[in-house]
Parts: sequence; C-alpha cells; structure tokens
Amino acid sequence: MIYIMTIGLVLLLALGVPVGFSLGVAALFAYVESTAGNIVPSVVSRRLIYGLDNFLLLAIPLFILSAKIMNTAQITAKIFRFANSVVGFLPGGLGHANVVASLIFAGMSGAAVVDAAGLGQVELEAMEDGGYDKELAVGITAASSTIGPIFPPSLPMVVFGYMSGVSIGRLFLAGVVPGVMMTVILMVMVSYYAYKRDYPRLPFPSLIGLLKSFLDSLLPLLTPVILLGGIWTGFFTPTEAAGVAVFYALVIGIVVLRELGPKELAKVFLDTARETALIGFIVAAAGFYGWMLMRSGLTVQVASALLVISENPLVLLLVINILLLIVGCFLDPTVAILILTPLLMPAITRLGIDPVHFGVIMVLNLMIGLLTPPFGIVLFVMAQVSGLRFGSVVRSTAPFLAPLLAILILIVLVPELVLTLPEFVYGVLR
Repeated sequence: MIYIMTIGLVLLLALGVPVGFSLGVAALFAYVESTAGNIVPSVVSRRLIYGLDNFLLLAIPLFILSAKIMNTAQITAKIFRFANSVVGFLPGGLGHANVVASLIFAGMSGAAVVDAAGLGQVELEAMEDGGYDKELAVGITAASSTIGPIFPPSLPMVVFGYMSGVSIGRLFLAGVVPGVMMTVILMVMVSYYAYKRDYPRLPFPSLIGLLKSFLDSLLPLLTPVILLGGIWTGFFTPTEAAGVAVFYALVIGIVVLRELGPKELAKVFLDTARETALIGFIVAAAGFYGWMLMRSGLTVQVASALLVISENPLVLLLVINILLLIVGCFLDPTVAILILTPLLMPAITRLGIDPVHFGVIMVLNLMIGLLTPPFGIVLFVMAQVSGLRFGSVVRSTAPFLAPLLAILILIVLVPELVLTLPEFVYGVLR
C-alpha cells in the first residue's frame, strides 16, 4: 500500500495528471490492493464526501469570493493609493507602498495568488509609470504577495487548521508578528534599491492630504478590523467571518462605490465557483488519500523515521524545513498542506513542538515555494500580469528570497515571535 500510494502519486504527478485525480487514483489503487479486490464502492464515496464535510472549509470559497469582489470593485486601487500617501515620501516610495498595500490587502484576501493577480496589476502599472525598473517592480510585487497567507486571515492557515485540528483563531494571531516582520524586511530591501538607483519619492504628506486619502479608503480599511476583531472576540467564527467579508465587500461594491453591476457579479461568482470546484475536488481526494495513509501505517513510519534522525526539536524542524522548501518548489501550498500535515504532525506532537508554531513555519515555507522555480505559481502569475518571460521573472524575484528565508530562520529559532500574541490574547479572553 505504501509503495502504491507514494510511488504512484509521484508518477502520476510527473506524467502531468491533475493533482486531484493523482491523489484519488493513487489512493484508490491502494484501497483495491488492501482489500484484495473486494472493494466496497460506498466506502470510497463516503470517504470522498467526508473530506469535504467540515464547516471550516466554507471559509475558502467565501474568502476567494470577497477578494474577487474587492478586485472587481476597484477597492484594491484605493488601498494602494492610501498606502502610497502614507509611505510614498520614503526613498523608493512606490516600492514601499507596494509592500504596505499587500499587508493591508492581506487582511481581506488571505491568498498570495489573489494578491499578485489583483493588487499586483495596480502596483506594477503605478511603479512603471513612476520610472521604476519593471524587473524590480515584479520582484517586489511577487515577494510582497506572500505576506497575505501569513498575516490573518489566511486560507493556508484554514487548511492547516482543518488538517491538524489546531485552533484557526490562534493560527491567525500567530501570523500577525511574522507578517509585520516580512513587511519591514521587504521595505528595507526596497530602501536599499532606492538609494542604489536613486528612485523618486513623493513630498512629505500634508495632514489634510493624508486625512483625505484615509477617508477615501476608510471602508475597505475597516474590513480586516471587523473580521479579526470579530474572530478574536468570539463574536463569529473564522468561517462566519468569511461570510461577513463577502457581505461587506458586496455592500461597498454595489451600494457605496456602485462599481458592481449584474455582468460583473456574474463573472465574479462564476470565477469563484470554478476555483472552488477545483479546490473542493482536491480536498475530497486528499481526504481519501489521508485515510489510506493512516490505514497503511505510513504516518507512524514517517514519525518514527524523523525521530530516528534526531529527538532534538530544533534539528527536526531544520530537517522538515528543508523538506518543505523542496516540496514547495513543486506543489501548490494547499496540496502540500493536505498531503504532508497528516505525515508530519505525529512527530511534531511527540517532540512537544507547538502545533501553532509549526503551522506558521509550514505555511511560510510553502509561500517561499510560490516564488521558486520550476512550479512557483506566483512566478507564472507575475509573468502573465507583467508580460515578462518566465526566466526574467525568476531572476527579478530571486534577490527577495533572502529576506524571506531570514524571517523563516528567525521564527524557527525564536518561537516566542509566533506564540506570544495568541497566548496573550487568549489569556485575556479567558
């Protein structure tokens, strides 16, 4: 069973079979082998359904829908203009605005690809018009898009919480400090390039100009405040927060800004349904695959193998980090989380590593994978949005991997950076 599931999955993926089919077919062949051909079709169908039968998973299509509504309603442009008014006076102001806008938009979308495809178009156009090198603009935009899945709310955190049983509220809180750290270190990189290439900056903003920009963007800026405040105070769950985000985005887009008509809404709903169906099929197949993993005993064997390497938590985290960085080059983060979480959690639990800490480490690893060839999804998105060749996008993005890796190392070595905030907030709420 183990050979069929592991080698079969790798071969199917290498042959270009879609991920959902690869997971389902590999698990199905393993199930046939384990039952000696005496298959019960209802067992397979029930396992596929159980993979989707979780209230938490409703957050995924809802957050995707809210982000698409905001993109279509031109809310992202307002966010970028506000960010530019706040930090545009710094050397390389538009680059700083690019990073800060991604942090703000992170509180609304929670997905790197959505950030790169939606907000990225606005950022690239503004930076090119401002005299910035296109390659640098692409690199900054690609790197800053990874803030979204770390800073709450985060779709990969929802998936990890679903697979591991860890509190999503704690995971969201745990991503706040690393998300801010990523923002700061990317702004340091922007400053370096700005001084080196003498990029322009805006005049220092007047109080009236800053206030006007803030009021113009107030409703979109309230989105993360409403969502995160509601989750952390217990007013609504993360899934209900996603529903609130959709409702709020619709009110802004239809009633306030009047940018969404029947045609735009139809396209938004159709695109969301298409993406949700794809993700849903993968999650269902991964649920069946994960059940077969447990039946085969592979989860126990992987945990034992990792513990043979070392029982030092730091050494184990180092080994897992290397594994995740490699996996991130080839697999979509959602798929990687669905496959690897059941395999790695037993070893993490046995060594006493905090699962919230591990969740943030895992997601950040896989976000870095979005920027690495050969299959970094954000690289393909940026190539499409910018019109640059894939190789040029890779070269433009490569320098920004160093600061992201530095943040990864730092949060591995200093768990308090991740855990202090959730422990404080939940301690107060208790």
